[in-house]
Amino acid sequence: MTKQVLRWPSAVLFTLMAALAAAVPSRAAPGVTPSTILLGQSAALSGPSGQLGSEMRDGALAYFDYVNSKGGVNGRKIILKTLDDGYEPERAAANTKQLIDGEGVFALFGYVGTPTSNAAMPLVVKENLPFFAPLTGAQSLRAPFQPNIFNIRAGYVPEMEKIVENLEGMGVKKIAVFYQDDAYGKAGLDAVERALKKRNLAVMGTVSIERNNVNVAAAVTKIRAMAPPYATSAAFIHAMRKDAISLPYFWNISFVGSQSLASALGKEAPGVMISQVMPSPWNEKLPLIKEYKKLYLTKPGRAQGFVSLEGFIAAKVFVEGLEGAGANLTRAGFARAIETAGPIDTGGFVLKFSPTNHNASDYVELTVIRNDGTFMY
Repeated sequence: MTKQVLRWPSAVLFTLMAALAAAVPSRAAPGVTPSTILLGQSAALSGPSGQLGSEMRDGALAYFDYVNSKGGVNGRKIILKTLDDGYEPERAAANTKQLIDGEGVFALFGYVGTPTSNAAMPLVVKENLPFFAPLTGAQSLRAPFQPNIFNIRAGYVPEMEKIVENLEGMGVKKIAVFYQDDAYGKAGLDAVERALKKRNLAVMGTVSIERNNVNVAAAVTKIRAMAPPYATSAAFIHAMRKDAISLPYFWNISFVGSQSLASALGKEAPGVMISQVMPSPWNEKLPLIKEYKKLYLTKPGRAQGFVSLEGFIAAKVFVEGLEGAGANLTRAGFARAIETAGPIDTGGFVLKFSPTNHNASDYVELTVIRNDGTFMY
């Protein structure tokens, strides 16, 4: 009996293999299920900088909750898992490891602070996941180019350039710097020195203070100036104004927490100046602000402010990237979508990423605290 060999035409083999491949679903990205997208955030929810983290988180949640109420993005609801780091880099590093290894997040979102963001970067690079909208203007997260980092705010260098330009116009040439002795404070000091060097000027004097410290007595005996988060800055300005004969100008950069600083200073707030990297949260001429106000103020105890607006904008832009990435969501697909989206108009505030530039904004505006605690642009 002759043994017969069954031979399949090559076209049939190809069709069969294609069908088998189609039957096997593509591997889901970490943090992505058919119904959810999990994001991770490490931020200060306690300690002297706790209000910064709370407002950044709550602003983002206001928009994410709205998107989720409409069915999410491609049927997936966005979950933001936030861990408290107290604005301490060691805790931020541990939180980052937990979020990546323990929780299996798709991306890291809305970290608050330079030292905490820097602490997360080794794991971000190792795991190759998006690090989106950190609340910091440090150069370490901008240069050299990092493909995983997506910044929606201008850096400290353009902030300080704007401040020094303004002081120059006022005839001020003696500038001292009161800074936090960590990566954030040193980034601000470097930015001041850059701006002054362009004008053949130098910092008159510096004094530093440890992170999360409000004991400023020693600092006040040395110099008079500007810088760290609201609790420390407020304590410094209080002490400076207590016995100053000739009051200096006080300038702060955006990270200070504008509303918290104004509240902490009380009657001593008027005239204190702060650079801002977000539009005014009270400018209802912008559709963005109308939307932000409508969604953010739905829960009691909330008040409009720059940090919560930044969280809101960050969430809105992140959703733009998710929508552009399509139903088969991957980290690489998200990055491509956000890089090629072109100008992203959030409602009068426009941001733009590209494959070679992940710094989406250079917007800087100067504000002064009024007598009633509001801000004059």
